[in-house]
Order: sequence, then C-alpha cells, then structure tokens
Amino acid sequence: MASVIDTPVADPLIQDLRRRRKAGAVHAALFALLLVTALASLTVGATGVSLGGAGWDFMVGRQIGVLEATVLWDIRAPRTIMGILVGAALAVSGAVMQGLFRNPLADPGLLGVSAGASLGAVGAIVLGVWLPAAVVGFFGFALLPLAAFLGAWVVMLTLYGLATRRGRTSVGTMLLGGIGISALAGALNGLMVFIADDLQLRELTFWGLGSLTGATWAKTVVAGPVILVSTLAAMSLAQGLNSLSVGEATARHIGVDVQTLKRWAILSVAAATGAAVAVSGGIGFIGIVVPHLLRLATGADHRRLLLNAALLGASLLLGADMISRVIVAPTELPIGIVTAVLGAPVFLWILLRQRGVVDI
Repeated sequence: MASVIDTPVADPLIQDLRRRRKAGAVHAALFALLLVTALASLTVGATGVSLGGAGWDFMVGRQIGVLEATVLWDIRAPRTIMGILVGAALAVSGAVMQGLFRNPLADPGLLGVSAGASLGAVGAIVLGVWLPAAVVGFFGFALLPLAAFLGAWVVMLTLYGLATRRGRTSVGTMLLGGIGISALAGALNGLMVFIADDLQLRELTFWGLGSLTGATWAKTVVAGPVILVSTLAAMSLAQGLNSLSVGEATARHIGVDVQTLKRWAILSVAAATGAAVAVSGGIGFIGIVVPHLLRLATGADHRRLLLNAALLGASLLLGADMISRVIVAPTELPIGIVTAVLGAPVFLWILLRQRGVVDI
C-alpha cells in the first residue's frame, strides 16, 4: 500500500511545509543577525566605551560613568535606531520598486525621489543663510531634513501628475520622468555647489555621501515614525506585488486594483525614501542589492521578501556604519563610500546576470 506521503496530493503539501520551514529559518537567522549587529553598533566606536563594560558595571552595582552613559545613550543608541530604520526603509523601497517595475535592477533612485531630497537639502544648506533668523531658529536642526523631505515629495507629486492620465498611471512614463527630473536636479545641485562657500561645500560633500553622525533622539522622534509607518505601508503591498508579477492584465483579471496598488507603492516609497535620505544623506546600493540577493536566496514571494529585506537592509547599514566609524578612527568615513565599495561589485555581478533583460 502506498503511503500518504507518496500520493500526488501530499507532495505539494510537503513542499509547502518545507518552504515554510525554510522561510522561518531564514527569518530567524536574519533577525538574529540584526540583533547581533545592533548590539555591536552600541559597542563599536573610537572612544573605547563598550556596552559589555557598562552592563558589567551595572550588574556589580558600580555606577556607570558620565562618559559611558553619554556615549551609549545619547550618541550610539539613536544612531543605531536610525540606522535600523533607514536601512530597512531603503531595502524595502528597493524591493517594492523592483516588484512594481518587474526589474531586478530597479531602485528608489529611478523615480528621482533621492535626487529631489538631495536638491532640497542642498538648497537648505546653501540658501539657508538668506532666510530670516527667526525662521532658522524656529525650525532649528529640522530645517535640512524637512527641506529634503519636501524636495522628495515635490518630485513624487510631479512625477505622479506627469504619468497619470485618465485615471491610470504609466510606470514607463514615470521611469522616464524620473530620469529627466534626476538630471534637472543634478544640474541645480551643480549650480548650488558653484555658489557655495568653502564651509558649505564641506557640508554638502559629507551630506551627499551619507552619514548617521548627526543622529539624535530629537531627530529620531521626528523622522522615525514617518520612516516606520511608510515602510510598513510598503510591506503591506506584498500580496498585490505578487499578483503584479504575472502582468498588469492578469492581475486585473484576478481582482487586483492595479491603479490603487501603483498609487500606494509610489506614495509609500516616496515617503520612506524621502524621510530616510533626509536624515542620513545619500546612501546607495542598499535598495538595489539587498532585495536581489534575497530573491536569489529565498524566492520572489514578496510576503517573505519584504520582511527579509527590512531585516537584512538594517543589518547591512549598521555594519557599514560600524566600518565607517573605525576604519579611519578617530574621524569617520561617510557611509556612502562604504556601501559603494561593498555594493558596486555586487551590482556589477547582478548586471552581468541580467544582460538579457538589459539588452531588451
């Protein structure tokens, strides 16, 4: 007599069970990796203060020094939280863009959102000196990230208006519009650099290459909820992106509101990327490399892919941040340099694998 597991009906069930177990193992491994990197981020730095040392002092009843408390709580803790949020936002946004465009080489930069955020920040740095002192004092530290966030949303609204006609949004038009707006933003950025003074040029350079140096509890409280909510909103689109992978026409036939899906994908990615770039500057390759690697390792199911991208993106950005702190200590290397050095070879490898798609 044939056993139950030998029957054709049981085979798909067994395969599904194995896939679920594998997915659970991957989730657990990535969560453990994030936990380890977060604890390491609280420990690694140029000052020599460690989380383990402070924890031991607490356990034996010894008072934690002012320096240790300041470094761990006021400097490293908000920086670690911001790194988790930014890394997760960039990776999830990249995965959503790749699902929306059905192209593994897509990333949030395709929509020009990053370029718009950069233009807003550059404008705030260079032109901020001409603003009334009362305005600068009112916004304080929030002036630059607010300008960057507004720049990202202006680009997003402009693109949406260009690509939407008769109630339908063309992804191809949005892609071409994003390329054009990115070029325009690059030209305007060049103009700002031309009129900037030496101090502003240094700030522009460091911000443009990305850094978590300026992370504080105040910035985390302001930008953190925006990044978190928009990232979770993007992750909620997983089932719709799965349906879209077989084509828009097929997705409509099975009941998916493709136009609403596009709208929410664009809005959530714009909000997540804009807020992330606003507080961290330009950090590349996280959004394109992380989703593609996970897709190769665990499959294209967005229900698993988006969660895994959030975990791995956060871990990789924290790892890059730790490298940037210690590689040229006591100064810090911009994170964008680290992610570019690590991500560019992977990107070229992805490009070689997708030569057939690119040729089309």
